[in-house]
Amino acid sequence: MNNYEYIISSLPAISLDWKFGEGTSFDTYVGWIKSQLSGSDIKVVDRLLDGFKDENLNREFYEAALKDSDRFLKEYFTFDLNVRNGKARFLNKAFERPLDQDTIHLDTGEFAEGQRLEEALNAPDLLSRERGLDSLMWDKINEITTFNYFDLDAILGFIARLRIIGRWFALDEKTGREMFRRLVDEVRGTFKGVNYEPTK
Repeated sequence: MNNYEYIISSLPAISLDWKFGEGTSFDTYVGWIKSQLSGSDIKVVDRLLDGFKDENLNREFYEAALKDSDRFLKEYFTFDLNVRNGKARFLNKAFERPLDQDTIHLDTGEFAEGQRLEEALNAPDLLSRERGLDSLMWDKINEITTFNYFDLDAILGFIARLRIIGRWFALDEKTGREMFRRLVDEVRGTFKGVNYEPTK
């Protein structure tokens, strides 16, 4: 017997602007959800959580994810790979590197959201870009789970959306500056010899 209906009925309705309540966090919600699931379902949730860690996102991970028996995981990480490859190509073009350098080539089919991804990447500032990318991912999650109401994929979709909210929780100017520094560090680490100092 599964506990999906009880779990989903107990979760809050969330949007991109939703805020965590006092004493709650992404980990709080995920911990409670996992406490209500079977052992086999917890393993599926853990596969999703593994994909939230940048150090895991290599070719081997995506090869497994694109063959996953769970439909949500398969479609979510197919989309995630397409977005990440698109971001890599965007940076490669900006720094005049080979277009497909640092991308992962797998058969992901047609990427219908390519135009919207390009628009997000060309946003006038970093925060707008990140917001656009998260909005793109949010809409894709909703699309994947359109007909999932009281099942595990609906729960996975909630967790994936909650993670996006976690990135923006209590976002302020200081957080924005930290995000910018992380991007600069990422660029410096990826593109050797590039020096970029933001104006204060």
